[in-house]
Amino acid sequence: MTDALTTIRDTISAHDVVLFMKGTSAQPQCGFSQMVVRILDHVGVDYHDVNVLADDGIRQGIKDFSDWPTIPQLYVKGEFIGGCDIVREMFQTGELKTLLDEKGVTVAA
Repeated sequence: MTDALTTIRDTISAHDVVLFMKGTSAQPQCGFSQMVVRILDHVGVDYHDVNVLADDGIRQGIKDFSDWPTIPQLYVKGEFIGGCDIVREMFQTGELKTLLDEKGVTVAA
């Protein structure tokens, strides 16, 4: 588990926006992951995806790391934002775009 937590920390540190998800952004493996991918793609933010189905250590490790029981999980500039419901609500209210702007994350025009 220690290796998984180190990998998670390193990944979050190396990328401005990270989505821990089931599947990949090109091929989501669950509806919740697909919803967040669609939102991020619509907003036009560049993000790094991590397929938790490829590594059981990462799959459990990200839940322990965030103390959040579900996947997907979105991180922006090292900060845990939330899962599908939270990201969807933030997108609908405009909070997601505001957060990205405040964190200095570039989004497409």
